[in-house]
Amino acid sequence: MDGDFKRFWAGQSVSAVGTHVTAVALPLTAAITLDAGAAGVSAIATASYLPSAVLPLLAGHWLEGRRKRGLMVATDLLRAAAVAAIPLAWAFDHLSVAILVAVALVVGAASVVFDIASFAYLPDFVPEQELPAANRALQGSSTAAQVGGPGLAGLLVQMLGPAIALLVDAISYVASAVGIAAARRTEAAPQSTDERPGLWEGVRQIAVSPFLRSMTVGVALYNGAAQIMVVNLVILAVKDRGLSAGGYGIALSAGGVGAFVGAMIVLRPARRFGYGPALLGSITLSTGVPVALAFLPGRGLEYGVLLGLVQFGAGIGLGGANVLSVTIRQLLIPRTSLARSNGAYRTFTYGVLPLGAALGGVLGSTFGPTVAVAVGTAGMAVSAVPMFVVREVRNLTTPIALKCNRSLIS
Repeated sequence: MDGDFKRFWAGQSVSAVGTHVTAVALPLTAAITLDAGAAGVSAIATASYLPSAVLPLLAGHWLEGRRKRGLMVATDLLRAAAVAAIPLAWAFDHLSVAILVAVALVVGAASVVFDIASFAYLPDFVPEQELPAANRALQGSSTAAQVGGPGLAGLLVQMLGPAIALLVDAISYVASAVGIAAARRTEAAPQSTDERPGLWEGVRQIAVSPFLRSMTVGVALYNGAAQIMVVNLVILAVKDRGLSAGGYGIALSAGGVGAFVGAMIVLRPARRFGYGPALLGSITLSTGVPVALAFLPGRGLEYGVLLGLVQFGAGIGLGGANVLSVTIRQLLIPRTSLARSNGAYRTFTYGVLPLGAALGGVLGSTFGPTVAVAVGTAGMAVSAVPMFVVREVRNLTTPIALKCNRSLIS
């Protein structure tokens, strides 16, 4: 990897850390500084999540045909300004839950634009043969940020107080913008076509490609089922099995560690056995191992150790699947439609999250957390079935991408 990519990677990594710090520091600010209750914290969480459910399709359509790097820098600076408004409002004694909700909404929307732009920008930024390694690096740092970001947020809040901790977070977004803008290589001009695709063109591209359609259906099923599991697992672990809150957090962090390991090692089996089979193996691991969660024995520490082991094993599969699925989608989608198609993909795969969470609440209240966790993990296992079609993708050479591109534009 050359210096341009390393600077871009550094910027992306810092941005990922900032995103996870913001997600934890905003509700902590509400709870500690404003003494907000559950309703206030819930409003902030909803505002953070809402753009991921409603914005991707529009953002992908708007981003297509535009230069991506400048927009990524702009969204980083927008997030920095929004987060910096919190310590400023606190200093002048004007901080409120409403301001925190507004900041969460702005940061969430900017993050959607940033992520879709990054997905579309990378295949033009690095040579095709280096794309798997580039995605491995980006997924690895993203996973590390996911693991370390919440802990860093808690440490900053404890040392500096919630409002000032967010000032440090704002600086991280500025650092990200600097890293992304520092690339010396000129960004290629967007490829243009004579056609003027409509808003739903990204959805059509997913629908007509068996690879993209199957991957989208599988991930949507996985995300919805995972939400059923997640909202009930905390009750099962902490209330029913007597695991401490700290122990529960450590057990979940094991999943992030596993994801980092999976992202780092997955390219070797992909080159040996084929990218499709390696992706299918990763998916099978990430969706099959969690089935054990509803049947783990023990209480307290014993249960926590077993929970951590399951999370670690599933995380290895998830980390590998993330690297390979992103790379394959970047090569299967025509360059002129990367942003639009990814926006449609995110609409389906993120839009199911609130539905899964709501269904998880109903199942847990009606049948208890153990049954609800079992239903969620069973759904996660079933989600692997549609993705068996990826076994046909043996390598990432240009002919495969061209073959799939023709199927999209026919």
